[in-house]
Amino acid sequence: MRIGIVGLGLIGGSFARAYSEGGHEVLALEKNPAVLERAREAGAVEAVLTKENAPDCDLILACVYPAAAVGFLREFGPAFGSHPLVIDCCGTKRGVVEQGRAAAKEFGFTYLGGHPMAGTQFSGFDYSRADLYRGAPMVIVPPEGAGEELLARVRTVLAPVGFAGITVTTAEEHDRIIAFTSQLAHVVSNAYVKSPAAQVHKGFSAGSYRDLTRVAWLNPEMWAELFLDNRDYLISEIDTLIHHLEEYRNDLEAGDRDHLIRLLYDGKRRKEELDGE
Repeated sequence: MRIGIVGLGLIGGSFARAYSEGGHEVLALEKNPAVLERAREAGAVEAVLTKENAPDCDLILACVYPAAAVGFLREFGPAFGSHPLVIDCCGTKRGVVEQGRAAAKEFGFTYLGGHPMAGTQFSGFDYSRADLYRGAPMVIVPPEGAGEELLARVRTVLAPVGFAGITVTTAEEHDRIIAFTSQLAHVVSNAYVKSPAAQVHKGFSAGSYRDLTRVAWLNPEMWAELFLDNRDYLISEIDTLIHHLEEYRNDLEAGDRDHLIRLLYDGKRRKEELDGE
């Protein structure tokens, strides 16, 4: 297959490495010439993605920030033609999908929203790896009325990457759930390390500290854009968390051991129900 990738950060770079290692031709568009050159030297990319060769791609993945993804779809849209599947890989879906569908309708190409559910706390091509998506889910937001034939094509072109499966959803549902599963976790982690105690944690911390602070090491520009794109759902999740934190604080202030135990049991029970064996 011929694969086009826009953006060679952690996400796009990992796609490039995975497809290249699988023997597929990878074309890439990257605003930083030095990053593109490193990708070519690493054997992850063969050539530059252009408006001339884009129509020959089987799959084009836009692995950039939401606003940049929309800009790419509108700029390259007239050149795509009917052959490639064009999928954005942005962390929010409502705004991108709305504008992506409009561009697809205007220019006649096949577009789907997407979100690979994998990553690390680090960003950039240098941290990309071919096995990043192996065993992870891929979320797909298909066009309205899309049938199984289109989803079968999606599974085929994504198969070399090694996803465990594809989750089909709507843009609205994606953004509602991702506010909890991803965005809230980044907000909490980033706020948690602002405690004065964080300055003297060494020698007093282990797994709990590492687990809770891993994603505090984030890309501020990217996450700010994602948070603002999804502000309604994220604010709701933050408000819910604050409400529950106040319950714990109130029990501590009142010295209410029995109710505090009930709160802790309730959280433990919910975790067991959600993720227990």
